[in-house]
Amino acid sequence: MESALVTGATRGIGLETVKLLSKRGLFIYLGSRNLEKGETIVKELGRNGFQNIKAIEIDITNPVTIKSAKSIIEKEQGKLDILINNAGISGGFPQNASNTPIEEIRKVFQVNFFGTIQVTQTFLELLGRSENPRISNITSGLGSLTLQNDPNWKFYNFKGASYGPSKTALNAYTISLAYELKDSPFKVNVIDPGYTATDFNQHRGALTVERAAAFIVKHTLTDANAPTGKFFSNDIQNDTEESPW
Repeated sequence: MESALVTGATRGIGLETVKLLSKRGLFIYLGSRNLEKGETIVKELGRNGFQNIKAIEIDITNPVTIKSAKSIIEKEQGKLDILINNAGISGGFPQNASNTPIEEIRKVFQVNFFGTIQVTQTFLELLGRSENPRISNITSGLGSLTLQNDPNWKFYNFKGASYGPSKTALNAYTISLAYELKDSPFKVNVIDPGYTATDFNQHRGALTVERAAAFIVKHTLTDANAPTGKFFSNDIQNDTEESPW
């Protein structure tokens, strides 16, 4: 049975992704900063027929919890097949470039960029033991510099000094990692689930969590011929569903 770790999985898109992976027959570690909260959610999932899910404590800004989570998964599975870096924060809006406090910008980057890198680097060893390792970094259309600079883009007026730039940086890191691992079985991509109605945006998004999670799973559970180093977006309507960087 393949195993997956989903960070930030106690609600919204992360939780729905866990449900879909469970239906696909994987063993899933539901990442939660608060273990008790995660275990409560897993019990509820179990009552609703979702199996092979275990809560695991992981705060992606806390190296101690990251290493502990790795040790638990290594002991129980011996490897990890899928890492979905879903945990992230918005930092609140507005985020004017001229006056957003540097401390607030740094806080968002600490989670969305540095935290994701910490998790990824820590779990690379276990992922390397998988026959089909997959890393999906959850991003946003707001991280696309091409789209952010296009006045015709529907989200052109959504600008910010913290959230979008943190995802742009994550996109750049993903390109670098995918290139480094290009001659291995790894598939490393960034996935934008689209503007989804969640607590993250006070439920203003147009898409459902079900559709968003299905998009993530579609571009994560891929075969050996699938691309790597790509930016897939649920808001892009073309055959490849690829977004410009």
